[in-house]
Amino acid sequence: MPPSRPLTRRQVYLRRRIAVFGGLGLLLATLTYLPLTLLAPLKPALVTVSAPIEETPEVPALAFPAYGASAIGAVGYPGVLARSGATTPLPMASITKVITSLVVLDAHPLAVGEPGPTATMTAADAALYGSYLAQNGTVATVRAGMAFTERQLLELTLIKSANNYTTSMALWAFGSQDAFLAAARAWLSENGLDQIVINEPTGIDRSNVAPVDQLVELGRIALAHPVIAEIVATPATDVPPLGVLPNTNELLGLGGVDGIKTGTLDDFGANLLFSADYSVGESTVTVIGVVLGGPDHDVIDRDILALLSSTVANFTEVEVAADAEAFATFDPIWADSVAAIAAERATLLTWGGAPVTVEVVTEVLRTGTAGADVGDLVFTSGPATVRVDLELSADLDDPGPWWRLTNPVALF
Repeated sequence: MPPSRPLTRRQVYLRRRIAVFGGLGLLLATLTYLPLTLLAPLKPALVTVSAPIEETPEVPALAFPAYGASAIGAVGYPGVLARSGATTPLPMASITKVITSLVVLDAHPLAVGEPGPTATMTAADAALYGSYLAQNGTVATVRAGMAFTERQLLELTLIKSANNYTTSMALWAFGSQDAFLAAARAWLSENGLDQIVINEPTGIDRSNVAPVDQLVELGRIALAHPVIAEIVATPATDVPPLGVLPNTNELLGLGGVDGIKTGTLDDFGANLLFSADYSVGESTVTVIGVVLGGPDHDVIDRDILALLSSTVANFTEVEVAADAEAFATFDPIWADSVAAIAAERATLLTWGGAPVTVEVVTEVLRTGTAGADVGDLVFTSGPATVRVDLELSADLDDPGPWWRLTNPVALF
């Protein structure tokens, strides 16, 4: 083998430069690579949603009466849930007195437990007794000089359903029937009850008419007023000097019924605007309904109980999320998957067999600790909605420096 020739000074110089710059390059590459891999943001974990399909509850048909017109609604549910019979406005009869009472309370507010101001009966008030008696209307004894509080006048109107005291209350509150009617019509318009027609305060005039859907809404408004709600649920009241006066609503206390107002016209029939409270699973349902134009109160009372029974059977409480039930999975490329679970058990009240849908909303997630909020579950059935937090079932940790250094492709 021939002897190697010694390197020239130029070759030595070049090799030294290569070594120096190569080392510097390696150092620079290392200094660049380390922060890029160790400090680079992780790619978001892939999300897989696994929302179950809820079974549709089976419910019975509603037992609507075959006569007149009827509708069913519930507090918390807009509009009516179902209706049957005539869609045109029909005579309200004494359901009108609910409107009269609400309009009077709007002008002369009263809190629960307050008697309110006193009204003294006049000869004109006494004359109303004979006038309504001649029309076969419900009345209560009155004499000039008798004094009643606003609360007592409301009880005589809503419990006894005395036409003469209803008119006396309206005249006391507004000074004249025309002033009362102007206030009542304005109140109806403000509350969106634009298809209800009122021409006098008692309902003895069959031109006081309303469609059943707006009477259900009237029932909602009445129950939302604590004074009205308390009075219409009262089986009897003692109003001196008239004595104990039973409520004309004979369904009170039966089948959950706790209101609202009867109505009767000889040439039309029997009416009832009613409410009832029920427990369905862990939920409480307040049903509001109305039946107009029944043959008599015995018949409509029987039919309303059947309607209420079928109505409550149409409400079903569905468990939409069990505690810690998984609804999604986060799949990071550097670790095992982590489930996203319901933070708590949740139920949803369904009506009429309406299906339950679920929307799973998840956050963009790279790391997180067990129990962290990572999204929402939104369950819906008809107008009912319930929202539940999604949380991590376990820690989703950073993969650490070694994985980052050895998996640069997964980071970029």
